[in-house]
Amino acid sequence: VFACYFDTTAQRYNFRSLVFCGQIMGDGCSRNATATPVASVTRIESFSASHRLHSPSLSDAQNAAIFGKCNNPNGHGHNYKLEVTVTGPVDTATGMVINIIDLKKYIQSEVMDALDHKNLDKDVPYFQRAVSTTENVAVFVWQRLHKGLPKELQLCVRLHETDKNVVTYEGL
Repeated sequence: VFACYFDTTAQRYNFRSLVFCGQIMGDGCSRNATATPVASVTRIESFSASHRLHSPSLSDAQNAAIFGKCNNPNGHGHNYKLEVTVTGPVDTATGMVINIIDLKKYIQSEVMDALDHKNLDKDVPYFQRAVSTTENVAVFVWQRLHKGLPKELQLCVRLHETDKNVVTYEGL
């Protein structure tokens, strides 16, 4: 958890000054007596899923050229690592941005149940109209989680397809 303090008289949070989703977004923190603490909380989960990278708008030759071995008609699988970061004001009564137990349950119901041990292309309706790239999986996760979070919370999804391939999505 990274905490930073912001002037509440501005009536908005300057997230550019946060370390958000692992990235330094500004010059640092400013502190004053009327400050409200803002923190980032990250929950890490993992899931296994299979898919095939194939776009119906491309020819078989184009798909093979663009996606290579990931275009195998039998598909392939990954053990994904998912990092969900929620940033917002620390509640004065609870001392929390979000209850981590509630976040864990929410990720389970909205993401893990939908994706874990699934064939993304066949079992998840979203991917019948979108190529199941890591980018699109991250967008899917963000959309599923964002809809149920309080509006004052900022959401960042970081999805590791492999140890070396990672996608970060923070919404529009």
